[in-house]
Amino acid sequence: MSRSVKKGPFVDGHLMDKIEALNKSREKRVIRTWSRRSTIVPLMVGHTIAVYDGRKHVPVYVTENMVGHKLGEFSPTRTFKSHGARVEKTTTVQSTRPGGPTPAGAPAPAPAAKPS
Repeated sequence: MSRSVKKGPFVDGHLMDKIEALNKSREKRVIRTWSRRSTIVPLMVGHTIAVYDGRKHVPVYVTENMVGHKLGEFSPTRTFKSHGARVEKTTTVQSTRPGGPTPAGAPAPAPAAKPS
């Protein structure tokens, strides 16, 4: 469910203060934030905001296409480790010694022919 138009987009106050200060001084610095819930507004375009994903801060460069989305959408919290690939089981065949026992399932050697 989307937010009411009457209320406007939500942006944390401390984040908005930092963005406005950078815009006034025309600085381009990385802003670290834990506010994944803040909506991206046009004032943020061109800035790099490091959004916390629960483990580290992920740098997000804000473009015009991102306006209206939340900051948390661009720093995933879960990393997918692929499922284990199917490994075909192999069996090793033991070498047979002359006169020794044969491995299970291996055919017995043919008896030697008698000289006549």
